[in-house]
Amino acid sequence: MLYKKILVWGKSHQLTLEVYKLTKLFPKEELFGIVSQIRRASSSVPANIVEGNSRGTVKEYKQFLIQARGSLTETVYFLELSKDLGYIETNDFERLYNLATEVGKMLNSLII
Repeated sequence: MLYKKILVWGKSHQLTLEVYKLTKLFPKEELFGIVSQIRRASSSVPANIVEGNSRGTVKEYKQFLIQARGSLTETVYFLELSKDLGYIETNDFERLYNLATEVGKMLNSLII
């Protein structure tokens, strides 16, 4: 698939995999709360990149990249909330925050 050659897709996919690994350790009562929300938000980033890449126009592609950026921002919020609630360690938050920041910069460069 052509989308696998898009660097920002690979980085955002990596972020999603990390989120899934980390949320396996969350309390069971959060399964339908934060776990569901952060997994949905993080997986929406690479999914929007893939869908946008399959569209026929640059305008449509950019619109999906903008949606991906919004989902990325939501992911970062849920990571911060998870840290503040004591579900993830500060070093895990910082590692994923840095990865998300890198993805955000890449998305911004494609949107402009």
